[in-house]
Amino acid sequence: DTMRRVVRQSKFRHVFGQAVKNDQCYDDIRVSRVTWDSSFCAVNPRFVAIIVDASGGGAFLVLPLHKTGRIDKSYPTVCGHTGPVLDIDWCPHNDQVIASGSEDCTVMVWQIPENGLTLSLTEPVVVLEGHSKRVGIVAWHPTARNVLLSAGCDNAIIIWNVGTGEALINLDDMHVDMIYNVSWNRNGSLICTASKDKKVRVIDPRKQEIVAEKEKTHEGARPMRAIFLADGNIFTTGFSRMSERQLALWNPKNMEEPIALHEMDTSNGVLLPFYDPDTNIIYLCGKGDSSIRYFEITDESPYVHYLNTFSSKEPQRGMGFMPKRGLDVNKCEIARFFKLHERKCEPIIMTVPRKSDLFQDDLYPDTAGPEAALEAEEWFEGKNADPLLISLKHGYIPGKNRDLKVVKKNILDNKPAGNKKSDLINAPKKAADASNSQNDAKLDEILKELKSIKDTISNQDERISKLEQQLAKLAD
Repeated sequence: DTMRRVVRQSKFRHVFGQAVKNDQCYDDIRVSRVTWDSSFCAVNPRFVAIIVDASGGGAFLVLPLHKTGRIDKSYPTVCGHTGPVLDIDWCPHNDQVIASGSEDCTVMVWQIPENGLTLSLTEPVVVLEGHSKRVGIVAWHPTARNVLLSAGCDNAIIIWNVGTGEALINLDDMHVDMIYNVSWNRNGSLICTASKDKKVRVIDPRKQEIVAEKEKTHEGARPMRAIFLADGNIFTTGFSRMSERQLALWNPKNMEEPIALHEMDTSNGVLLPFYDPDTNIIYLCGKGDSSIRYFEITDESPYVHYLNTFSSKEPQRGMGFMPKRGLDVNKCEIARFFKLHERKCEPIIMTVPRKSDLFQDDLYPDTAGPEAALEAEEWFEGKNADPLLISLKHGYIPGKNRDLKVVKKNILDNKPAGNKKSDLINAPKKAADASNSQNDAKLDEILKELKSIKDTISNQDERISKLEQQLAKLAD
């Protein structure tokens, strides 16, 4: 009892949340009404992306962060999917690349122009086809360039090399029921999944084997979530048999009993966890709640320490979470959320009150930067690497992003290589031939496009003259 009365020391005890003023919100947005438990919003230091209602297909908005205020109805969208978009995720290594998963069973990867969209975007850089049912989850690899994971209602997880547009790993026999979420660990060597069969699985995707699993992680039937923490432990949210919301902490090396298990309240909104590995704080946003609760995870009992709750009047339809490098370090901002209402998106800023104006290095340890630590091929071959860290001492200045180039592999190129001398001599010639034939192909493509445009124009001309004749007849 005496222990209870001693207040635990933590620099995050007084973290407070504050919604921004009205003119700094994004207004008049028709947020998607699809019944799916994803966060519907993804943000990075340049853009905020929001899944919106779209007639006849699926679309999401991509707004430059500074484009606040009323968003015009005619504002361009990313609209290449033929069914509603269910999940979106910004590439951690390129702030202009975003992936989307949709009810149309495809994953699409998009390149957003540097200053945002001026026209609607209908052509993705690459379409990834391999799921037989809708795709509800997309998640980029944390440290390897161009590696993307998708999970669908076909209970399959596919890991893609986006740079070549191919599916390199297909885990289609590990889940017997719907996958609620998938989370990479810190270096991207493992994933953990929460599924409708109430199991949490830890999977080594390259060996295609289940490393650990826990049955009945939470007894209740409503959706669970499971995420990896920086130390390799797993944090889960779910429901008890009595429909109380729970959170738990697990050690994947021994999943028998949780390290900690807390009951929270009886509400039926799924708790979406957002985790900051630098501060070890977890923010829980319930779908349909009007609050964000946050907890600090430490090595001392009770391990998951309640810090505070940010409450507001309006319930949240979804939530975006800004990566650390997008925060204002001069204001001691340690997290920024983008809360979706029915018709708007409202940023909420979490701050640690400090008197000094100097850089607070205890609040901002070096954080994951935008450089990839590995290439896709290296990761698929079995290499691992931790995120490359950057200091936020002088704030983060976004650099120039390279365009995402997708080079589809040609099956004919995979002929066995013979290292003959003649091959080596002919190599430069072959390269020149290849680039020539590539140029020819491009030219053909452009000519074809020109021809089709000309055809369209002449067709439209005919149509207009016919309509003019009809009008003239009517006028007579």
